[in-house]
Amino acid sequence: MNSFEEKRSLLLEMIAFSTVDGHLHKREFEFLEIVAKELNFDSEIFKDFFHQELPSLPIKSEFQRIQQFYRLALLMYCDGVLHKNEAIAIQQIALEMGLSPLATKRVLKLMYESPNAIIDPKILLSIFQEQHN
Repeated sequence: MNSFEEKRSLLLEMIAFSTVDGHLHKREFEFLEIVAKELNFDSEIFKDFFHQELPSLPIKSEFQRIQQFYRLALLMYCDGVLHKNEAIAIQQIALEMGLSPLATKRVLKLMYESPNAIIDPKILLSIFQEQHN
C-alpha cells in the first residue's frame, strides 16, 4: 500500500466503521489516530477525513484485505463494547472484501476469547490459508 489514495481509502473505511454503532468512542478515536500516524497522515489531514465521504478503492492483495479486516476487528473491540451493528457490519465488509466467512468468524471468535482481542499474526494468516486447501 503505497499511494496516498490507497491509504486514505483504508483510513476512511475504518472511520466509517468506527461510527457504525452510532458513537465514536474515545478509544476508537485514539486507535484511528495511531493508524493515521502509521500511514504518515498528520493530525489536520486525519481530522479532515471525518468530514469526507469518498468511494473506497478495492484492496488488491489478499494479504492486505486480511490486514484491513484485522484492523477493523481491533477497532471493533478497542472500546470494550461489542455492538450488534458492529458484528453485522464487519461480516458484511469481510464478504465484500472476498474473505471467507468461516475464516472471519473463527478470527472474531478467537479475538472475543482473547483477554486483549489480539491474536498471533501467524494464527491469523493460517486461519485464512486453511480455506484455500
